[in-house]
Amino acid sequence: MLAKLAVPKRVLLKRALTGSTAQAALAPSDDALEIEAPTPPPAHELERPVDVRARNLEIRLAETPEEIEAAQRLRYDVFYREMGAIPTVEAARHGRDADAFDEICDHLLVLNTDLSMPGRPFVCGTYRLIRRSVAEAHGGFYSADEYDLGALMNNPGELVELGRSCVHADYRTGAVMQLLWRGIAEYLNAYDIKIMFGCGSLHGTDVDELMPALSYLHHFHLAPSDLRPRAVEDRYVKIDRVPLTRLDQKAARAMLPPLIKGYMRLGGFVGDGAVIDHQFNTTDVCVIVPTDHITEKYHRHYKPCGRP
Repeated sequence: MLAKLAVPKRVLLKRALTGSTAQAALAPSDDALEIEAPTPPPAHELERPVDVRARNLEIRLAETPEEIEAAQRLRYDVFYREMGAIPTVEAARHGRDADAFDEICDHLLVLNTDLSMPGRPFVCGTYRLIRRSVAEAHGGFYSADEYDLGALMNNPGELVELGRSCVHADYRTGAVMQLLWRGIAEYLNAYDIKIMFGCGSLHGTDVDELMPALSYLHHFHLAPSDLRPRAVEDRYVKIDRVPLTRLDQKAARAMLPPLIKGYMRLGGFVGDGAVIDHQFNTTDVCVIVPTDHITEKYHRHYKPCGRP
């Protein structure tokens, strides 16, 4: 059993990088990467729902406590040391970003097999995934701390919440994030995921300064009512303050972090309202991506080998 650290609840995609270089590393790319992967059996027979290799990089789900702890150390390095978030005393003492959700979720890892040693895995990229079937058995989704997910939960089928996404500073040239996206595609197919969702962050807490970008998301990417989470009432920030007739669309779009732009390119939506997170100096929106909205371009790049 992993030690539980007293880290306050954060939200999915919440720990996505906020610097331009870091976020560009996380955004979906049009560049292809040669990847070897076995043809997978049906999901119920899978021992490894994700198992992909590209040269010295391997992407799969964490299988040992040491691998999860390596992902937690990477998250701490990126979110706290690099991006300046404020850690709890325990998180700082251990040098790990960890909470109780880590024990029930799937940790998608990119490992450098040349640098990994027994008991000392080298994790250069990670995402955290929590399926509806798992969340419902353990008290709910992580992002419910910021959003009412009721409308989203009324949709049938499996859903997955994505979060804690980050890439090691030395691996932001694109290959690692392409592998993470490929791993997500494998995972979606293995578990027949219908919707992926989570919270994306815009750097800063000055809502007036961010309002053009927030209003752009509201006017052009607001989720339909049956998919639309709403920010919890005591944290709700209205995001449609700039009328469409007064919005400089080009400038507003340029303000969006690359990761959020990437999700919108995949056919994503945002929920109703934003939430300010002072600890992380971010303003969050809830992102929803129906998997059947993923564009053919990314389907071609990231679909599992051997799948139609």
